[in-house]
Amino acid sequence: MGKLTTHVLDTMNGCPAAGMAVSLYRLSGDGPATLLQRLTLNADGRADAPLLQGDALLAGRYRLVFELAAYFRDRGVSLPEPAFLDQVPLDFGLADTASHYHVPLLASPWAYSTYRGS
Repeated sequence: MGKLTTHVLDTMNGCPAAGMAVSLYRLSGDGPATLLQRLTLNADGRADAPLLQGDALLAGRYRLVFELAAYFRDRGVSLPEPAFLDQVPLDFGLADTASHYHVPLLASPWAYSTYRGS
C-alpha cells in the first residue's frame, strides 16, 4: 500500500524539528491548491501518521508547506523581519500510488534541502 510521509531535521540545532507546523495541499493545473491537512510534527520531527495512504493517495501534484520562521522563532532564534526563509513550499508529484513517497526536509533559518527518501 502506498503512502506519503515527511520528516524535518533542524540542522541549526542538530535535532528533529519537533513542533514545526506543516500543511499539505493537492495542486490542480488550473485552480487553486486544496488544503488537505495541517499538522504539527512530533518529538521525532515526523507526522504521527502517514499524510496520505491507501485510497487517499492519488496520483498528481502536491505541495508541502513548512513553517520555518515560526519554528525557529519559537526556539528563541532572533530572525530579521521579514525572515530570510518564512514558509518553505515544496511541490512534488506522485505517480505510483503503490509506492512509499518520503519527503524529508533539512532546514536552518538560512538554507534547506530535500530529496526523495525511503
